[in-house]
Amino acid sequence: MAQTLSGAQRLAVAQAFIGCAGWALPRDVQDRFPGEGSHLQRYAGQLPVVEINSSFHRPHRHAVYARWAASVPPHFRFAVKLPKTITHVAKLRGGAVELDEFLGQATGLGEHLGCLLVQLPPSLAFEAEVAGTFLDLLRTRWAGPVSLEPRHASWFTGEVDLCLAARHIARVLADPVLHPGGERPGGWDGFAYLRLHGSPRTYYSSYPLKLLRALARRLARAAREGQPVWCIFDNTAAGAAAGNALVLQECLRAEPA
Repeated sequence: MAQTLSGAQRLAVAQAFIGCAGWALPRDVQDRFPGEGSHLQRYAGQLPVVEINSSFHRPHRHAVYARWAASVPPHFRFAVKLPKTITHVAKLRGGAVELDEFLGQATGLGEHLGCLLVQLPPSLAFEAEVAGTFLDLLRTRWAGPVSLEPRHASWFTGEVDLCLAARHIARVLADPVLHPGGERPGGWDGFAYLRLHGSPRTYYSSYPLKLLRALARRLARAAREGQPVWCIFDNTAAGAAAGNALVLQECLRAEPA
């Protein structure tokens, strides 16, 4: 029998964008996804968002993004990671040509392009002028949601939060937490973006039910406060992400009104 959700529960589910980094379907959870279609079509039949990380390593043609967009339901959204040539090679300096090329490709997703993810290398310290110039460059080209995942301690300060908030950019809450201040989202509070990489073994460990229930309560509270939250499981190396995402979705639906 289909679960009947209250109005508050429906709001929480609608405001929580739960998904994985990639749409792989591990064998142990394949039967919980629709049985027909491509892996992406089956994935999109159960989860509302996915994060594309392959764009970090190599470009995809506009037509490839358009084909992915045509494979998913109207409500489904993609987050797309910026290329490493911009974030790790050029280290946010310049990048106008590379940004134009990337956006020319990724916008093949059309209305399904939900968010851009800017992940920075651990060695990249915050420099106000460099960061501000790049983020302004990005903002002149893309007005939609942007999340930024820094990994150097210098990015977890009030100054950085103001820099990001002024440009409507959310600082990612990543687990495991690397630096003080990273245990909570930062920057713009119009939405939040969580990346769960697996703990204690990064990219491998599955999250326990107790933690997922606590996270569901946190997502429900954010929904009541009007804050959409993207929650992406990146613990994909041993196939834990899809199962964790499904359990979190179930926990959220079970949250009391």
